[in-house]
Amino acid sequence: MSSAAEIWTEAYVEAWRSNDAQQIGALFTEDARYLTSPDSEPRVGRDAIVSGWLEDLDEPGTWTFDWSILHEDEGFAIVQGRTQYPAERDYLNLWVIRLDPHGSATEFTEWYMPRPHEE
Repeated sequence: MSSAAEIWTEAYVEAWRSNDAQQIGALFTEDARYLTSPDSEPRVGRDAIVSGWLEDLDEPGTWTFDWSILHEDEGFAIVQGRTQYPAERDYLNLWVIRLDPHGSATEFTEWYMPRPHEE
């Protein structure tokens, strides 16, 4: 059986692939906070999160994402990932996710560290 963090992360990746506003919005609580980096101004609220996502989206098929759960505790998870954009860039990712009892994110913070691009 999959954990809440695994289910949420799989849904996030599916929303990332589709860029579908309903799929994106379903990931977050109405008053969620989304930080695109630890020191960025958060997007606050589902509507702001969806709007920000769609303004800065990745086109489907231009990236791959491999991930694993590093730690999960009740309502809290850390995900390690690697995002590769074969045409141009490569990142290591660390996500901190806070989930409500229903499995929706109340807060999401991402770190991404560029890696040398492999040709």
